[in-house]
Amino acid sequence: MTTHPIDEHVHELGMPAFDQRIADAVARSVELGGEKQTTLKAKDLKTDQEVRWCPGCGDYVILNAVQSFLPSLGIAREDMVIVSGIGCSSRFPYYMNTYGMHSIHGRAPAIATGLAASRPDLSVWVVTGDGDALSIGGNHLIHTLRRNVNLTILLFNNRIYGLTKGQYSPTSELGKVTKSTPMGSLDHPFNPVSLALGADATFVGRAMDSDRKGLTEVLRQAAEHQGTALVEIYQNCNIFNDGAFELLKDPLTGTQWSIPLVHGEKIVFGPDGASCVVADGWGGLRVAETNQVDEADIVVHDAHREDPAYAFALSRLSSQDLRYTPMGVFRSVAKPTYDAMMTDQLEDARSGQPADLDRLLRGSDTWTVEA
Repeated sequence: MTTHPIDEHVHELGMPAFDQRIADAVARSVELGGEKQTTLKAKDLKTDQEVRWCPGCGDYVILNAVQSFLPSLGIAREDMVIVSGIGCSSRFPYYMNTYGMHSIHGRAPAIATGLAASRPDLSVWVVTGDGDALSIGGNHLIHTLRRNVNLTILLFNNRIYGLTKGQYSPTSELGKVTKSTPMGSLDHPFNPVSLALGADATFVGRAMDSDRKGLTEVLRQAAEHQGTALVEIYQNCNIFNDGAFELLKDPLTGTQWSIPLVHGEKIVFGPDGASCVVADGWGGLRVAETNQVDEADIVVHDAHREDPAYAFALSRLSSQDLRYTPMGVFRSVAKPTYDAMMTDQLEDARSGQPADLDRLLRGSDTWTVEA
């Protein structure tokens, strides 16, 4: 019997045996397509589908940034997969010339987990929104983060339900007046970065849709990370929540209220570096005037600190009105990934004693019931 290269590839990955029909289909696609193309340009990742978001939507900027950035990874289109849930952001797979799936509301992390665990050779991305990820999908999100599955999650946060026409979302501000909260929301909003860090996510970042340079840098670091990387992207919905992030986008106020995070550098911000971040004496952090504190007391950003408490404290600096909002990478630490550990278990099982199905089914907790 002739062994096909795809079988050897599967064996090298230490994965369970493929269904032969799937293996044959993959083999045929490789034969028909020839060598995989890893030298790509942005246009190679664009599809023939009409991009259908509202004119002026921040999603256009993010799509363009992702299509321009991904070629730098040197990964073939056949080895990229984008899984989305439901919402405006979840149209993303239609516009990316890669493999992908427009899946179920809130369940994209679960589907992506199965894919990443069974195909560790792929670059798996999840595109979701604040409603999709943090409401119906909240349970799937936190468990994906704590398991540290090797995938990247892009969470588009516009602080509103856009696709269903303007209801308040889990990130909408307290008192937010919307179609579903005409007297103002009574719900205290989630801080997605705090939530991710509370789940012990190994990589957490935040970027702005209109900040091409900052967004690309956070995406680059997220893509290089082994494990679950979550990137919250502030994305303007100009139809149902226009100007939600204007305080940070406006050139006159943006530098005053945005706190750039650069690993290894002191956290100083504002016009002429007038503000800084220092320890508050209670295990947290606070904002201070730079000329009122000792330079040695200014916090030096450490994204690689093992304890997530520091990164969590950073995430709590910002208020609902977006003043003092850190932007960049909060945390990036190395830990074993779920898919790698699962593969190790499978290898151990295969290399051990032959399976005894009867013993497995009966186990140790069985009883004989006599009449």
